[in-house]
Amino acid sequence: MHSTISSSSFYTLLEPNHKPFIGHFIATKPSCSPLKKRAPLTTRALLSTSKETVLKDFHESRALKIISGLQNFNRDSVASVVTAADKGGATHVDIACDPELVKLAISLTSLPVCVSSVDPAAFPAAVEAGAMMVEIGNYDSFYDAGIVFSMEQIINLTKETKRIIPFVTLSVTVPHTLSLHDQVKLAELLEQEGVDIIQTEGGKCSNPSKSGVLGLLEKATPTLAAAYSISRAVKIPVLCSSGLSAVTAPLALTAGAAGVGVGSAVNKLDNIVAMIAEVRSIADSMNIAAKKHTTYDKKTLKL
Repeated sequence: MHSTISSSSFYTLLEPNHKPFIGHFIATKPSCSPLKKRAPLTTRALLSTSKETVLKDFHESRALKIISGLQNFNRDSVASVVTAADKGGATHVDIACDPELVKLAISLTSLPVCVSSVDPAAFPAAVEAGAMMVEIGNYDSFYDAGIVFSMEQIINLTKETKRIIPFVTLSVTVPHTLSLHDQVKLAELLEQEGVDIIQTEGGKCSNPSKSGVLGLLEKATPTLAAAYSISRAVKIPVLCSSGLSAVTAPLALTAGAAGVGVGSAVNKLDNIVAMIAEVRSIADSMNIAAKKHTTYDKKTLKL
């Protein structure tokens, strides 16, 4: 039985873990940070350039973000996921919101690093450490605890994040626990708030009855449906995530997504070789390398 998250239940369930995203759920007066005030023009210009870099692959419908997990603070595990993303042909990597993990990630890859959290006050330190994108989402671990997020809470988290770090690329996950109609409505509201990317989900609510390819298609159905519906309602890029594989990733692009997010299909594997192979398989299914070369050729012709 799911329950909507409240401040009291948030602290009760998560405070003993002492993770970086734990703090005031919707902070009204977060601690001071240089990025929380109006950014100097030079900083704003740098962040604007970073945003163009981060969004480039989304605008070309070839984004592949590999996700290590919002509550995965194991350095070895995160290092393996980041390495797999880098070597396997991904375009972005998504890790837990922790400055030290960000430093670790950027030492292993030149891919844009995204950090995930549900605490806006945790983002500035990670951005200062080198994260180029932040994600309100990757809620899987909360669902395991029976916690869900309401539309109002997600809008509040978004507004607070935009207030604290207004010039950083922001992605927000639309929960699959909402009806498809409400998922579309929330996506439209998030676009109005200035969100750069909408991420879908659905793998957690899907229980395939078949094995093999049929099972993979069943697993991906909820997030594919969300990507199809939301991408037709908003102008910003939609990242189709949760429950996807090399079989279903191309379907996400056909449904209207600008890219794919993959988590457990990679981070649950037990060795780096298998992880790299899985990322490469998904990247190949999306023709990412081919699209990259095509884009380069078009630019060369214009020159």
